[in-house]
Amino acid sequence: MQEYKPFKEGKVREVYDLGDNLIIAATDRISAFDVILKNTVTSKGAILTGMSKFWFDYTKDVVKNHMISTDVNDMPEYFRNDRFRGRAMLCKKLTMLPIECIVRGYITGSGWASYQKTGEVCGIRLAEGLKESDKLPEAIYTPSTKAEIGEHDENISYEKSIDVLEREFPGKGEEYAVKIRDYTLKLYNKCADYALTKGIIIADTKFEFGLDENGEVVLGDEMLTPDSSRFWPLDGYVSGKSQPSYDKQYVRDYLKAHPESDYDLPGEVIDRTVDKYKEAYLRLTGSEFKS
Repeated sequence: MQEYKPFKEGKVREVYDLGDNLIIAATDRISAFDVILKNTVTSKGAILTGMSKFWFDYTKDVVKNHMISTDVNDMPEYFRNDRFRGRAMLCKKLTMLPIECIVRGYITGSGWASYQKTGEVCGIRLAEGLKESDKLPEAIYTPSTKAEIGEHDENISYEKSIDVLEREFPGKGEEYAVKIRDYTLKLYNKCADYALTKGIIIADTKFEFGLDENGEVVLGDEMLTPDSSRFWPLDGYVSGKSQPSYDKQYVRDYLKAHPESDYDLPGEVIDRTVDKYKEAYLRLTGSEFKS
């Protein structure tokens, strides 16, 4: 049996090269503030993989995506075991674009902090008088650069995203910038509308895109998971304050309130995080998560 070693490890995922394809395995690691925490969150990797699969299937009419299969029987023998079952996704290999495509439907987090200071979010002037967690009149696209582990992403303007793409893909910068912006907004609007019918507000999220062998823009990475999105319960939503969440904002809030923790979570925080992820999975997919 051929053995494989990851050629790339992100904060929470491992990537294996199969030639024309990749296997992306989601681990139970969790990160916050660009730091990998000392703890793992039980079943987290499988929940993230299952949610991404659900959304990739749901949005394939909007844009092609890189997913081929999440069945380990479709993968080399090395991956057909419990370590990878439910956590691994066989994907097309893409040339990834160097932009994180962030979309915000509500004003919260760093966007709220910026708005309070300048009235803008990532250079976009917003109406006066907005309150924390307000729904925006329409979703806004606020791209960022991609940072290495331990570094911070840099929020940039749409115009700057053209420059970043042009440097890497001469003559194609504006074309790619337009496509990924438009795909990002279409994906968000379709999925946010669906999530509302399931009692979940998608406050914001991020997507990543790449190019396939034909130079076509394809959706890659993960999609609308609790690691890449802010999910709020619709029931009880009231603007003017921070919201309870189904995502890892719960972990961020704990770490901010307990700076002495040194990125080490107590058991009850881990258990509560798992419960939140499972509830979001059930609401959005309609199926109870089975580990």
